[in-house]
Amino acid sequence: MRIPVSWLAEHLELPEETTAETLADAFVRIGLEVEEVTHLPQVRGPLVAGRVAAIEELTGHKKPIRYCQVEVGEDESGQQHLQNIVCGATNFREGDLVVVALPGAVLPGEFEISSRKTYGKISEGMICSTAELGIGEDQEGILVLPAGSVDPGEGVAELVGLDDAVIELAITPDRGYCFSVRGLARELSNTLDVPFGDPGTRQVPADDRTARPVELRDPTACSRFVFRRVTGVDPTAPTPWWMRRRLLLAGIRSISLSVDITNYVMLELGQPLHAWDAAKLSGDVVVRRAAAGEKLTTLDGVDRELDPDDVVICDDTGPVSLAGVMGGATTEIGEDTHDVLLEAANWDPASIARAIRRHKLPSEAGKRFERGVDPAIAPVATELAAQLLVRYGEGTIAPGRTDVGEPAAPSPVTMPLALPDRIAGVSYERGVTARRLGQIGCRVEVSTSDEGVGLVTAAPPSWRPDLVQPADLVEEVLRLEGYHTIPSVLPAAPPGRGRTPRQQRRHAVSRALASAGYAEVLPFPFTGRAVFDAFGLDEDDPRRRAMSLLNALENDRPLVSTTLLTGLVEALQSNVARGQRDLALFHIGQVVQPPENLPEVPAVGVSDRPTVQELQALADALPAQPVHAAVVLSGKREQPGWWGQGRDAGWADAVQAARAVASAAGVELGVRAGEQAPWHPGRCAELVVGGSVVGHAGELHPKVVEALGLPKRTCAMELDLDALPITDPRPAPQVSSYPPVLMDVALVVDRDAAAADVVAAVRAGGGELLEDVRLFDVYAGEQLGEGKKSLALALRFRAPDRTLKQEEATAARDAAVQLAADRLGATLRG
Repeated sequence: MRIPVSWLAEHLELPEETTAETLADAFVRIGLEVEEVTHLPQVRGPLVAGRVAAIEELTGHKKPIRYCQVEVGEDESGQQHLQNIVCGATNFREGDLVVVALPGAVLPGEFEISSRKTYGKISEGMICSTAELGIGEDQEGILVLPAGSVDPGEGVAELVGLDDAVIELAITPDRGYCFSVRGLARELSNTLDVPFGDPGTRQVPADDRTARPVELRDPTACSRFVFRRVTGVDPTAPTPWWMRRRLLLAGIRSISLSVDITNYVMLELGQPLHAWDAAKLSGDVVVRRAAAGEKLTTLDGVDRELDPDDVVICDDTGPVSLAGVMGGATTEIGEDTHDVLLEAANWDPASIARAIRRHKLPSEAGKRFERGVDPAIAPVATELAAQLLVRYGEGTIAPGRTDVGEPAAPSPVTMPLALPDRIAGVSYERGVTARRLGQIGCRVEVSTSDEGVGLVTAAPPSWRPDLVQPADLVEEVLRLEGYHTIPSVLPAAPPGRGRTPRQQRRHAVSRALASAGYAEVLPFPFTGRAVFDAFGLDEDDPRRRAMSLLNALENDRPLVSTTLLTGLVEALQSNVARGQRDLALFHIGQVVQPPENLPEVPAVGVSDRPTVQELQALADALPAQPVHAAVVLSGKREQPGWWGQGRDAGWADAVQAARAVASAAGVELGVRAGEQAPWHPGRCAELVVGGSVVGHAGELHPKVVEALGLPKRTCAMELDLDALPITDPRPAPQVSSYPPVLMDVALVVDRDAAAADVVAAVRAGGGELLEDVRLFDVYAGEQLGEGKKSLALALRFRAPDRTLKQEEATAARDAAVQLAADRLGATLRG
């Protein structure tokens, strides 16, 4: 929220030396986040008021150009000095007071004003807009000052407010009352201990008559509804400059007097208002939930289909406003509106929040309603808006005020008087707790319990519905006394046992993939059903069985991911869209994989500790959440250079990434051909540990690549880390210092035999002397026979306690070949 310092100071008795930075520091001390303090740009040189004496319209140009004579003060003879100025704006007329920058002035952005020839005329200065003065964004219209507010020739820097500053704050959701000058000024009063004039305490004249009948059919959705009517409003009346200036500095565009007044009152008091054209309303007003199929055209001109959860305001024609979010187009204030009906209501925050997200209609009013608005301020807000319409719009307040609904008052909260001291570890002065709670608006009573313990009972004010338990009261005392007064004493760290085995494994896998050239990413954990279609998953694929979020951050991604590939592919798409195609990304994280019939989560009370059965029921209702490791690769795996042509990433790189994961986890990984969407059926490998499939790796299917806009031949790997057994690396392996015996063998097997099975058979047959087996070539040719292939294996033999003899190595090799022959029918290639 942006707020001018001068507006805050209007309600506080601040010392003269108070600066914007002083107020910003005060906000920070009481727990409000200050994002920025902006001082308005300074104008150097002569900046004066001028009265437009004559206007000559210049013709022959592509846009309107006016040659103006402007009175800028009296000369030595007492006559008004006329300054000739060329101007392209048309929103002022003869007799208007404007802001004139005379030659020698320097406007924001170091824009120097001088006499110069333009459009065939000599222009002796500039008639300024709010944008040129640095206090707004309207570059088309000139700033017209109120008649009689200043004499021609007088300086206007102070009148325009160029000596002001703006504080921008990030208001947390629990402090909705701070979305107003009233709330922020009260906070400053509390922390600076200066008097505060509450603008919400102005008197509201009693009036038992009804401005317009209103029926509340859903008291939960609307706890209070107020109407106040003003007739005879001049629709052409301008918004006074002081109000326009405050709205501009707060970041709100000036529209018309009626709309500007509702925005001004909202910023002043925190109560959003809606102005209706009373002549366009038909019959009595009803507040209710929308019916299925009802539609409403909102002020932005969009036809919206209403949800039964939406709260609407209706007349005889049906819904005319989406309550708390946006009004309807049929009752909009127009250029011929003379009869204005002012509405202030208190809406259910949850209903408004859902409607804003459902219809994608965020607004300043909705921002306040979904955080909670003071229900007691509604009559004051409508009365203030009505009085402003009378003062500046020449209207008349019509008899009667509609005020229906009975909002519930916050319940009193009782706590030990010394609880803030115990929580903070500070001995506060006597009376601090009661004083601070009184400052925030609570009605405080101090008493003593039967055990002699001092108690304080605080009845929260209507604008603080967040104060519901002793902890909330403690927080108020601590923050107003200052968090900096609480000592920072860290407890001694108890001795720990370090990382758990699973944490150690995850860390080792992460380092192994990073060392292999993969970059870690943290993708979005939510997805949509469209990606499952793009992956080509069958309708009964378990990965489609994703859990839905009740309140999704994004409507097109309401599901919790069941596979890491959805997020990794999205990260790959983002990089490709920005010109990066040679990529190797990895992520280690949890996925959520609910079973087919997941039990409902039981409702467990909080009055007592859950029973063993309740805890077990809660555990049974949780879906499986295993930790997976996944990679995606695209483009070049090895870059070209003086060392060679480089190499494209391929399915083998995805398999090697799985081997790196298995090696870091200390397990033996088997690889065999497999089929699994979204991989290419002929270039997909199953990853096997202990006879169980733990993942897949290979090249993505071309249709998947095309559907997702990925680089050609993109590869991926994903495996279940939690499915890998936890291994104990102790004791350390013994490394033999004796020389190895190296041998190569080529085995001919059936073409559909898995290389991993051949390697496993050779390894088992070689016994303890066989230290390593490595496949280094695969060949298939006519000379081998139809349906045959040759696997070339490099064998390394070594004894741990002696130099191995050639005869021993040969015998071990023959045993390895024999076992491969027995299991798979392998023969030595001649």
